Amino acid sequence: MNVPVRPAETLRDALAALLDGLPSRQAAQAVDRLIANYRGATPTDTPILRDRADVAAYAAYRMPATFEATHSALEAFAQAVPEWAPGSHIDVGGGTGAATWAVTATWPGERSVTVLDWAEPALALGREIAAANPALRAVRWQRSRIGSALTIESTDLVTVSYVLNELTAPDRAALIDAAATAAQAVVIVEPGTPAGYTRIIEARDRLITAGFHIAAPCPHSAACPIVPGTDWCHFSARVSRSSLHRQVKGGSLAYEDEKFAYVAATRLPVSPAPSRVVRKPQIRKGQVLLDLCETDPSLRRVTITKRHGDMYKAARDADWGDPWPPDTRD
Repeated sequence: MNVPVRPAETLRDALAALLDGLPSRQAAQAVDRLIANYRGATPTDTPILRDRADVAAYAAYRMPATFEATHSALEAFAQAVPEWAPGSHIDVGGGTGAATWAVTATWPGERSVTVLDWAEPALALGREIAAANPALRAVRWQRSRIGSALTIESTDLVTVSYVLNELTAPDRAALIDAAATAAQAVVIVEPGTPAGYTRIIEARDRLITAGFHIAAPCPHSAACPIVPGTDWCHFSARVSRSSLHRQVKGGSLAYEDEKFAYVAATRLPVSPAPSRVVRKPQIRKGQVLLDLCETDPSLRRVTITKRHGDMYKAARDADWGDPWPPDTRD
Protein backbone atom coordinates (compact mmCIF):
# COMPACT_ATOMS: atom_id res chain seq x y z
CA MET A 1 0.00 0.00 0.00
CA ASN A 2 1.33 3.46 -0.92
CA VAL A 3 1.58 5.75 2.09
CA PRO A 4 0.96 9.44 1.24
CA VAL A 5 4.02 11.63 1.68
CA ARG A 6 3.54 14.42 4.22
CA PRO A 7 6.28 16.86 3.20
CA ALA A 8 6.60 18.65 6.56
CA GLU A 9 7.02 15.42 8.52
CA THR A 10 9.24 13.82 5.89
CA LEU A 11 11.45 16.90 5.83
CA ARG A 12 11.82 16.89 9.63
CA ASP A 13 12.81 13.21 9.56
CA ALA A 14 15.34 13.83 6.78
CA LEU A 15 16.91 16.71 8.70
CA ALA A 16 17.13 14.65 11.88
CA ALA A 17 18.99 11.95 9.97
CA LEU A 18 21.24 14.54 8.39
CA LEU A 19 22.33 16.06 11.71
CA ASP A 20 22.85 12.75 13.48
CA GLY A 21 26.51 12.63 14.40
CA LEU A 22 27.34 16.24 13.59
CA PRO A 23 29.26 17.76 16.54
CA SER A 24 26.87 20.16 18.25
CA ARG A 25 29.56 22.78 18.89
CA GLN A 26 30.54 22.86 15.22
CA ALA A 27 26.91 23.18 14.21
CA ALA A 28 26.29 25.92 16.80
CA GLN A 29 29.27 27.96 15.56
CA ALA A 30 28.06 27.71 12.00
CA VAL A 31 24.56 28.72 13.10
CA ASP A 32 25.92 31.81 14.88
CA ARG A 33 27.65 32.96 11.71
CA LEU A 34 24.60 32.22 9.61
CA ILE A 35 22.41 34.26 11.97
CA ALA A 36 24.80 37.20 11.62
CA ASN A 37 24.60 36.96 7.83
CA TYR A 38 20.85 36.46 7.89
CA ARG A 39 20.33 39.65 9.93
CA GLY A 40 22.95 41.69 8.14
CA ALA A 41 24.14 42.36 4.61
CA THR A 42 26.09 39.85 2.57
CA PRO A 43 28.23 40.84 -0.44
CA THR A 44 26.82 39.45 -3.65
CA ASP A 45 30.12 37.74 -4.51
CA THR A 46 30.25 35.72 -1.27
CA PRO A 47 28.01 32.66 -0.87
CA ILE A 48 26.78 32.32 2.73
CA LEU A 49 27.03 28.51 2.67
CA ARG A 50 30.69 27.51 2.30
CA ASP A 51 30.95 23.82 3.16
CA ARG A 52 28.93 20.81 4.29
CA ALA A 53 29.05 21.81 7.97
CA ASP A 54 27.61 25.23 7.07
CA VAL A 55 24.93 23.62 4.96
CA ALA A 56 23.96 21.11 7.65
CA ALA A 57 23.71 23.92 10.21
CA TYR A 58 21.69 25.99 7.76
CA ALA A 59 19.34 23.10 7.09
CA ALA A 60 18.75 22.65 10.84
CA TYR A 61 18.42 26.35 11.58
CA ARG A 62 16.51 27.70 8.57
CA MET A 63 15.01 24.99 6.39
CA PRO A 64 11.93 24.16 8.53
CA ALA A 65 11.11 27.86 8.95
CA THR A 66 11.63 28.61 5.25
CA PHE A 67 9.39 25.66 4.40
CA GLU A 68 6.55 26.80 6.67
CA ALA A 69 6.70 30.47 5.61
CA THR A 70 6.83 29.60 1.91
CA HIS A 71 4.09 27.01 2.30
CA SER A 72 1.86 29.64 3.95
CA ALA A 73 2.46 32.03 1.05
CA LEU A 74 1.81 29.32 -1.53
CA GLU A 75 -1.40 28.24 0.18
CA ALA A 76 -2.68 31.81 0.09
CA PHE A 77 -1.77 31.98 -3.59
CA ALA A 78 -3.51 28.66 -4.31
CA GLN A 79 -6.72 29.98 -2.73
CA ALA A 80 -6.69 32.89 -5.19
CA VAL A 81 -6.15 30.63 -8.24
CA PRO A 82 -7.98 27.45 -7.14
CA GLU A 83 -8.19 25.85 -10.60
CA TRP A 84 -4.47 26.14 -11.34
CA ALA A 85 -1.44 24.05 -10.39
CA PRO A 86 2.10 24.59 -11.67
CA GLY A 87 3.42 22.05 -14.13
CA SER A 88 6.95 23.41 -13.76
CA HIS A 89 8.82 25.25 -11.02
CA ILE A 90 12.13 27.09 -10.73
CA ASP A 91 13.42 27.93 -7.26
CA VAL A 92 15.87 30.83 -7.47
CA GLY A 93 18.50 30.91 -4.74
CA GLY A 94 16.86 27.79 -3.37
CA GLY A 95 19.85 26.43 -1.46
CA THR A 96 18.84 23.09 0.02
CA GLY A 97 15.39 23.29 -1.58
CA ALA A 98 12.93 24.24 1.18
CA ALA A 99 10.64 25.99 -1.31
CA THR A 100 10.50 22.90 -3.52
CA TRP A 101 9.22 20.92 -0.53
CA ALA A 102 6.65 23.67 0.10
CA VAL A 103 5.42 23.48 -3.49
CA THR A 104 4.87 19.71 -3.20
CA ALA A 105 2.97 20.31 0.05
CA THR A 106 0.70 22.80 -1.74
CA TRP A 107 0.24 20.94 -5.04
CA PRO A 108 1.07 17.22 -4.57
CA GLY A 109 2.58 15.28 -7.42
CA GLU A 110 5.59 15.45 -9.67
CA ARG A 111 6.54 18.33 -11.97
CA SER A 112 9.59 19.70 -13.70
CA VAL A 113 11.68 21.41 -10.99
CA THR A 114 15.00 23.26 -11.09
CA VAL A 115 16.83 24.71 -8.09
CA LEU A 116 19.31 27.48 -8.86
CA ASP A 117 21.95 28.44 -6.31
CA TRP A 118 25.59 29.46 -6.33
CA ALA A 119 26.59 27.31 -3.33
CA GLU A 120 27.48 23.83 -4.56
CA PRO A 121 27.48 22.32 -1.02
CA ALA A 122 23.88 23.50 -0.57
CA LEU A 123 22.82 21.98 -3.87
CA ALA A 124 24.53 18.70 -3.04
CA LEU A 125 22.85 18.47 0.34
CA GLY A 126 19.51 19.53 -1.09
CA ARG A 127 19.73 16.66 -3.55
CA GLU A 128 20.51 14.28 -0.70
CA ILE A 129 17.58 15.46 1.41
CA ALA A 130 15.19 15.44 -1.56
CA ALA A 131 15.71 11.69 -1.99
CA ALA A 132 13.20 11.27 0.85
CA ASN A 133 10.45 12.98 -1.20
CA PRO A 134 9.34 11.02 -4.32
CA ALA A 135 8.06 14.21 -5.97
CA LEU A 136 11.57 15.71 -5.84
CA ARG A 137 13.74 12.84 -7.02
CA ALA A 138 14.05 14.22 -10.56
CA VAL A 139 14.90 17.80 -9.56
CA ARG A 140 17.75 19.54 -11.40
CA TRP A 141 20.17 21.09 -8.93
CA GLN A 142 22.00 23.73 -10.96
CA ARG A 143 24.83 25.96 -9.85
CA SER A 144 24.17 29.52 -10.96
CA ARG A 145 25.18 32.96 -9.77
CA ILE A 146 22.10 34.83 -8.56
CA GLY A 147 22.47 38.35 -9.90
CA SER A 148 22.04 40.64 -12.88
CA ALA A 149 23.43 38.05 -15.32
CA LEU A 150 20.93 35.37 -14.26
CA THR A 151 18.73 33.89 -16.96
CA ILE A 152 15.58 31.96 -16.01
CA GLU A 153 14.01 29.49 -18.39
CA SER A 154 10.30 29.69 -19.15
CA THR A 155 8.31 28.08 -16.33
CA ASP A 156 4.92 28.13 -14.63
CA LEU A 157 6.15 29.14 -11.17
CA VAL A 158 9.21 30.94 -9.81
CA THR A 159 9.87 31.05 -6.07
CA VAL A 160 12.41 33.35 -4.41
CA SER A 161 12.68 32.67 -0.68
CA TYR A 162 14.94 34.69 1.65
CA VAL A 163 17.23 35.70 -1.21
CA LEU A 164 16.69 39.41 -1.90
CA ASN A 165 18.56 40.46 1.26
CA GLU A 166 21.73 38.91 -0.18
CA LEU A 167 21.59 41.01 -3.36
CA THR A 168 22.39 44.58 -4.29
CA ALA A 169 19.46 46.77 -5.33
CA PRO A 170 20.31 46.49 -9.07
CA ASP A 171 20.60 42.71 -8.78
CA ARG A 172 17.27 42.52 -6.94
CA ALA A 173 15.60 44.48 -9.72
CA ALA A 174 17.20 42.33 -12.41
CA LEU A 175 16.10 39.14 -10.64
CA ILE A 176 12.47 40.29 -10.33
CA ASP A 177 12.39 41.34 -13.97
CA ALA A 178 13.86 37.99 -15.08
CA ALA A 179 11.29 36.10 -12.99
CA ALA A 180 8.45 38.19 -14.42
CA THR A 181 9.62 37.49 -17.96
CA ALA A 182 9.98 33.73 -17.38
CA ALA A 183 6.99 32.76 -15.25
CA GLN A 184 3.21 32.76 -15.08
CA ALA A 185 3.40 33.10 -11.30
CA VAL A 186 6.02 34.50 -8.91
CA VAL A 187 6.05 34.01 -5.13
CA ILE A 188 8.63 35.91 -3.09
CA VAL A 189 9.23 35.51 0.66
CA GLU A 190 11.43 37.67 2.88
CA PRO A 191 11.97 38.06 6.64
CA GLY A 192 9.08 39.75 8.43
CA THR A 193 11.09 42.85 9.27
CA PRO A 194 10.65 46.45 8.09
CA ALA A 195 13.56 45.94 5.67
CA GLY A 196 12.11 42.66 4.42
CA TYR A 197 8.73 44.31 3.86
CA THR A 198 10.41 47.15 1.94
CA ARG A 199 12.07 44.65 -0.39
CA ILE A 200 8.73 42.88 -0.88
CA ILE A 201 7.00 46.16 -1.78
CA GLU A 202 9.76 46.96 -4.28
CA ALA A 203 9.30 43.54 -5.86
CA ARG A 204 5.51 43.89 -5.79
CA ASP A 205 5.70 47.21 -7.64
CA ARG A 206 7.96 45.74 -10.33
CA LEU A 207 5.69 42.75 -10.83
CA ILE A 208 2.63 44.99 -11.21
CA THR A 209 4.51 47.14 -13.72
CA ALA A 210 5.30 43.94 -15.63
CA GLY A 211 1.59 43.18 -15.92
CA PHE A 212 1.09 40.81 -12.99
CA HIS A 213 -1.98 40.68 -10.75
CA ILE A 214 -1.47 40.41 -6.98
CA ALA A 215 -3.03 37.19 -5.70
CA ALA A 216 -1.92 37.40 -2.06
CA PRO A 217 -1.63 38.65 0.60
CA CYS A 218 -3.14 41.88 -0.73
CA PRO A 219 -6.82 41.84 -1.79
CA HIS A 220 -5.94 44.31 -4.57
CA SER A 221 -3.18 45.31 -6.99
CA ALA A 222 -3.26 48.98 -6.03
CA ALA A 223 -0.62 50.72 -3.92
CA CYS A 224 -0.10 49.40 -0.39
CA PRO A 225 -2.14 51.57 2.02
CA ILE A 226 0.61 51.50 4.66
CA VAL A 227 2.37 54.86 4.87
CA PRO A 228 6.09 54.14 4.36
CA GLY A 229 8.01 54.19 7.63
CA THR A 230 4.94 53.95 9.87
CA ASP A 231 4.37 50.18 9.85
CA TRP A 232 5.07 47.05 7.85
CA CYS A 233 2.99 44.13 6.63
CA HIS A 234 4.10 40.69 7.77
CA PHE A 235 2.70 37.38 8.93
CA SER A 236 3.60 34.44 11.15
CA ALA A 237 3.97 30.70 10.59
CA ARG A 238 4.33 28.18 13.40
CA VAL A 239 7.34 25.89 13.01
CA SER A 240 7.59 22.54 14.79
CA ARG A 241 11.07 21.69 16.00
CA SER A 242 12.56 18.30 16.72
CA SER A 243 14.66 17.72 19.85
CA LEU A 244 17.78 17.70 17.69
CA HIS A 245 16.70 20.94 16.07
CA ARG A 246 16.22 22.50 19.52
CA GLN A 247 19.69 21.32 20.51
CA VAL A 248 21.34 22.98 17.52
CA LYS A 249 19.38 26.21 17.97
CA GLY A 250 19.87 26.34 21.73
CA GLY A 251 16.14 26.51 22.48
CA SER A 252 13.77 24.42 24.59
CA LEU A 253 10.32 25.01 23.09
CA ALA A 254 8.75 22.49 20.71
CA TYR A 255 7.89 25.28 18.28
CA GLU A 256 8.80 28.75 17.12
CA ASP A 257 6.95 31.43 15.18
CA GLU A 258 8.57 32.49 11.92
CA LYS A 259 7.73 36.07 10.94
CA PHE A 260 7.76 36.66 7.20
CA ALA A 261 6.60 39.03 4.47
CA TYR A 262 5.59 37.89 1.02
CA VAL A 263 3.99 38.66 -2.30
CA ALA A 264 2.35 36.19 -4.67
CA ALA A 265 1.61 37.51 -8.16
CA THR A 266 0.53 36.01 -11.46
CA ARG A 267 -0.48 36.73 -15.04
CA LEU A 268 -3.44 34.39 -14.52
CA PRO A 269 -6.93 35.62 -13.58
CA VAL A 270 -7.12 35.86 -9.79
CA SER A 271 -9.83 35.82 -7.14
CA PRO A 272 -8.05 37.44 -4.20
CA ALA A 273 -9.50 37.47 -0.70
CA PRO A 274 -12.14 40.18 -0.08
CA SER A 275 -9.88 41.30 2.77
CA ARG A 276 -7.08 39.79 4.82
CA VAL A 277 -6.31 39.69 8.54
CA VAL A 278 -3.00 41.57 8.83
CA ARG A 279 -2.42 41.36 12.58
CA LYS A 280 -2.99 38.74 15.24
CA PRO A 281 -6.72 38.86 16.12
CA GLN A 282 -7.49 40.27 19.56
CA ILE A 283 -9.99 38.05 21.36
CA ARG A 284 -11.79 39.78 24.21
CA LYS A 285 -14.87 38.96 26.25
CA GLY A 286 -17.74 38.71 23.79
CA GLN A 287 -15.86 40.27 20.88
CA VAL A 288 -13.00 39.82 18.43
CA LEU A 289 -11.01 42.71 16.93
CA LEU A 290 -9.72 42.10 13.40
CA ASP A 291 -7.26 44.37 11.59
CA LEU A 292 -8.01 44.03 7.89
CA CYS A 293 -6.44 45.08 4.62
CA GLU A 294 -9.40 45.67 2.31
CA THR A 295 -10.02 45.94 -1.41
CA ASP A 296 -10.50 49.75 -1.39
CA PRO A 297 -7.47 49.69 -0.70
CA SER A 298 -7.52 50.59 2.99
CA LEU A 299 -6.65 49.34 6.45
CA ARG A 300 -9.56 49.01 8.89
CA ARG A 301 -10.24 47.50 12.31
CA VAL A 302 -13.57 45.73 12.66
CA THR A 303 -15.23 44.45 15.83
CA ILE A 304 -17.14 41.17 15.62
CA THR A 305 -19.41 40.45 18.60
CA LYS A 306 -21.62 37.60 19.69
CA ARG A 307 -24.53 39.38 18.06
CA HIS A 308 -22.94 38.48 14.70
CA GLY A 309 -23.72 34.79 15.33
CA ASP A 310 -21.77 32.44 13.04
CA MET A 311 -19.51 35.30 11.98
CA TYR A 312 -18.42 35.67 15.62
CA LYS A 313 -17.52 31.97 15.75
CA ALA A 314 -15.53 32.37 12.54
CA ALA A 315 -13.76 35.42 13.94
CA ARG A 316 -12.70 33.49 17.04
CA ASP A 317 -11.18 30.86 14.75
CA ALA A 318 -9.55 33.40 12.41
CA ASP A 319 -5.78 33.51 12.32
CA TRP A 320 -3.24 36.12 11.34
CA GLY A 321 -2.95 36.05 7.55
CA ASP A 322 -6.35 34.45 6.90
CA PRO A 323 -8.78 35.78 4.29
CA TRP A 324 -11.85 37.50 5.68
CA PRO A 325 -14.65 36.57 5.56
CA PRO A 326 -13.43 32.97 5.70
CA ASP A 327 -12.78 31.37 2.33
CA THR A 328 -15.38 28.63 1.90
CA ARG A 329 -14.18 27.42 -1.50
CA ASP A 330 -13.07 23.77 -1.69
